[in-house]
Amino acid sequence: MRGPLYPSTLPAASTRAEKFDALVLDALEPIEARWRTELTKLDVAVDDVPEIEAPGSPPPDGILSDGGVPLARLVPAGMDRRGNPTSARIVLYRRPLEARAKDSAELADLVHDVLVEQVANYLSVDPDAIEGGA
Repeated sequence: MRGPLYPSTLPAASTRAEKFDALVLDALEPIEARWRTELTKLDVAVDDVPEIEAPGSPPPDGILSDGGVPLARLVPAGMDRRGNPTSARIVLYRRPLEARAKDSAELADLVHDVLVEQVANYLSVDPDAIEGGA
């Protein structure tokens, strides 16, 4: 007998990428609730891994890394190839973040910390202010 082990409606049927996306949304929700008006022009995205830069080229601006491995990047607003304006974007790199966490609770904390750091960078405020500490 072949078929799915779990019905697709159960959380156990979610892929790792889907679970990570849900984790990002959960971490972003309280930040967005507090800073809603300031974050209207900010997008949050998830990539599996960062793009590999050519050897010897300088790393792009806005990278948050651990031991030289990018965990997230803040891409400033600008123009796309067609000349259309783009929003600023925080890109979280799923696999490097997952590799640094021992379990799901530690991953949730790490995702939260990275989001706080990148949102603080975007708003040019202290990371403590993002969580209401200042």
